[in-house]
Amino acid sequence: MSAVFAIAEKKHIVTRVLPGFHLSLGFTLFYLSLIVLIPLSAVFLNTFSMSWDGFVAAVTSPRVLASYRLTFGAALLGALLNVFFGGIVAWVLVRYEFPGKKIVDALVDLPFALPTAVAGIALTALYSVNGWIGQYLEAIGIKVAFTPLGVVVALTFIGLPFVVRTVQPVLEDAERELEEAAVSLGASHWQTFAKVIFPTVLPALLTGFALAFARATGEYGSVIFIAGNMPMVSEITPLFIVTKLEQYDYAGATAIAVVMLLVSFAMLLTINLLQAWSRKRGRAERG
Repeated sequence: MSAVFAIAEKKHIVTRVLPGFHLSLGFTLFYLSLIVLIPLSAVFLNTFSMSWDGFVAAVTSPRVLASYRLTFGAALLGALLNVFFGGIVAWVLVRYEFPGKKIVDALVDLPFALPTAVAGIALTALYSVNGWIGQYLEAIGIKVAFTPLGVVVALTFIGLPFVVRTVQPVLEDAERELEEAAVSLGASHWQTFAKVIFPTVLPALLTGFALAFARATGEYGSVIFIAGNMPMVSEITPLFIVTKLEQYDYAGATAIAVVMLLVSFAMLLTINLLQAWSRKRGRAERG
């Protein structure tokens, strides 16, 4: 009988690992509302002060549309570049040993630690016409600083750590025995990568892509220096929002912010659905 009570006591403890669930849930919802939902609600409330025609006019002017194309296009391109090159960096850091590996691993986090304004100034100095890299690119007809290409470079720089740090632990935990088994069965290196490695890291790549894209769409400090901020050419949407605020056009600024918020949310939702589908497909194949 004492053994039965002991088992019941253990079950009781296990089911109450998180004591005060309702209180914890209430605190979580309160904190989330305070930090996320209330500020976002303020954006929508300011937008509701505009008429529908005024809202449409504010978010579809030619200058605003040009900033959308640059912001989302550059963010998408930068995130895709980071998926490819960030995946390679993560692979090298996990699978190879070489002198200075710890230094390279630490440099990956530099965009996290570096103030965005400092990053923008440094990139501008490097890629300007007289910069260390820009002078050689200028010689072959490629201009980076003060062009849309400079925006892509800046957004790629700040998004790299998201992909590397998301993929790296997945590669570290991957079962190399599966790769060895595939090779022993006659699979080529490409077949091993396509059938064994890539499905394992795909959810992590999608997560890194989503994080890099979301970070890039709202980036301001590292872009304004290298972009040149020329209307209809290299003006990003966050800068346009700041310009609206400086002109005391709060409704117009929040209207543009709402459009960016909705597009970013739709993009992240799509990627999350793809992740869920990828995980479900992976479990089905393993099952």
